[in-house]
Amino acid sequence: MKFRINLFSIINGIALLMVVAATLYPFVHMLAVSLSSDSNVIQNTVSIWPKGINLDMYKVVLEDSKIWAAYKNTIVYTFTGTLISLLITSTGAYALSRSDMALRKSLTMLIVVTMFFSGGMIPTFLVVRSLNLVDTVWGMVLPGAVSTWNLILMRTFFAGIPKELEESGRMDGLNDIGIFARIIVPLSKASFATIALFYAVSMWNNFLGPLLYLRSSELFPLQVLLRNMVLAGTSSSGDVTGIGGDNQIVEESLKYATIMVSTLPILAVYPFIQKYFVQGAMIGAVKG
Repeated sequence: MKFRINLFSIINGIALLMVVAATLYPFVHMLAVSLSSDSNVIQNTVSIWPKGINLDMYKVVLEDSKIWAAYKNTIVYTFTGTLISLLITSTGAYALSRSDMALRKSLTMLIVVTMFFSGGMIPTFLVVRSLNLVDTVWGMVLPGAVSTWNLILMRTFFAGIPKELEESGRMDGLNDIGIFARIIVPLSKASFATIALFYAVSMWNNFLGPLLYLRSSELFPLQVLLRNMVLAGTSSSGDVTGIGGDNQIVEESLKYATIMVSTLPILAVYPFIQKYFVQGAMIGAVKG
């Protein structure tokens, strides 16, 4: 078997390698700095490889009660928000995928319009406040429970499922809820895994929502804690001063260590659903 290498393939490969390098470099650099000794960080000699392995920053992070509280909040928001979003998105997408649904095209058009026009931040905040959701867990998971893009993607996926399966389910005595739960959902694992990843990553990285809707520091997720550390330059533990001679540099290492700890869990989830990702995204994008 012969492989043909042309100029386009070479340029495309080089461009992709540059994109990968530009994407990975900040992550690798932060990991190297967080694992390096104080003296090497102070001398600014750390690039992509740690020098003088030092785990003190991770010890500080893992022993900080504020970070663990923020971790718990982030996990609660992500898990609860993803479940609610999947429930609302999947049921809405299934209804819109039914050809016999009344006003299906009109409702779909109204939903698509929201991709281009929205009320904006202030009206959304006023609605959340009027519903008494400010400074609550529900204020974190309900305002962004449905993504128009994810809804359309899942609707298109459901529309590609053979209608004969639904008809056979009705012959067995299933109603609409039964057909959705026993036939549609088991056949849509790829779509559910893909949409769940989209929602989980969005919720995990969300910090604008907490800034708008949360007032109590006990409810802050990791992203708000990281924002406060990066922008304000404040450390989360009083033990930081005793670790290195230059408190500012040590705080930089601490920020990187905190970022690494907060990023690794969501990265660890991806390999388990990677096999569904391309399948779910592509099928939902081209069928219907």
